[in-house]
Amino acid sequence: MMKNTIIPILVPASFLFLSVACGNDGVSPSPFDTVYYAPEYAEGFEIAGFRDSAGRVIRTKSAWQGGDSPVKELFISRNGEKAPEGFEGQVLEGEAERIAAMSSTHIAMLDLLGETSRVKAVSGLRFISNDRIRENRDSIADVGSEADADFEKLAGVRPDLVLLYGVNSSSPMEKRLEALGIPYIYIGEYLERNPLGKAEWIVVLGELTGCRAAAENLFAELEKRYVSLKESVPDDVCRPSVMLNTPYGDTWFMASPHSAMACLLRDAGARYVFSPDGQEGKTGSGTYVIDSEEAFLLASEADFWLNVGQFRTVGQLVAAYPETASLNCVARRNIYSCDRRTTDGGGSDFWESGSVRPDLVLADLIRIFHPELSDPADTAEQSLVYYFRLE
Repeated sequence: MMKNTIIPILVPASFLFLSVACGNDGVSPSPFDTVYYAPEYAEGFEIAGFRDSAGRVIRTKSAWQGGDSPVKELFISRNGEKAPEGFEGQVLEGEAERIAAMSSTHIAMLDLLGETSRVKAVSGLRFISNDRIRENRDSIADVGSEADADFEKLAGVRPDLVLLYGVNSSSPMEKRLEALGIPYIYIGEYLERNPLGKAEWIVVLGELTGCRAAAENLFAELEKRYVSLKESVPDDVCRPSVMLNTPYGDTWFMASPHSAMACLLRDAGARYVFSPDGQEGKTGSGTYVIDSEEAFLLASEADFWLNVGQFRTVGQLVAAYPETASLNCVARRNIYSCDRRTTDGGGSDFWESGSVRPDLVLADLIRIFHPELSDPADTAEQSLVYYFRLE
């Protein structure tokens, strides 16, 4: 179980991220002397501050893919406190009451905390699954993508804070936000290698909205459910082999064996067919690029095939890729999509709330791979939250 006691330290808290900050364009070490939250699973953030002070600094690393992502800091000023002299990061005055969320996963975290009413702007409204956002779509601004954001519309909603994410480098929104005087923070949950690490970022959203204690309690409950599910799978269980994804053009993207998705498969009692040691083609996120020939060879070894994109039936899949017709997993109809819950605009709740509910995703996977471990009164299909079996 997680242990997150207040840790007084005799050196700057930023020392914990020193190996990331040195030699890049990150912030200079700031003189905070206490770590208030040290994550148990997440690798991308910590929360620090001064003893006997209400102000907090959220320090993030791995804000985008690759090894050159600098440490970023955002200071939350409370009770009129000022950022320390020489502080180079962002400053948020009090809690974030008006938020612009540039990723749907940010909304899922706020929803888990019961704080979606703070969301005043989003990116790609039609892709968002959250009911509260969809019900209030007329009062929430869609400011477009980070690469082509409508800053006039964004400024019009007067956000206290913009939640960003990076892909291969810093967000193209950074400079304009700084010119407008709008603070921002990178939420890098998608880079975490552990599914519980992804969910643990709700603690950051809790600090930003003034409800960190509630966020920690929610995460502890979520962790307990996840660990219980994981432990329900016997160590000696027969582990079926699993293939992931479908081609994007002529390219097939495969999750790293060290990714959160691969971790979910292991914890659900399955074996990922992809083991790319020594291969080229790895991107900063831990995703590998392989050709279709190699991918179909891997699929031929798989007992199950998951996350098959837009396909709703096996017939559609085989029509698009005739070479799959003879695969064992296709013949047995062991093909599952994670898009059970989708929006009219093509958004998938798996990539939204699924990122912060790994316990629900794990429960789905265990029911798929090991229905014998589930309640006999349930059928796998009736009990699934994010997945469905292609017919």
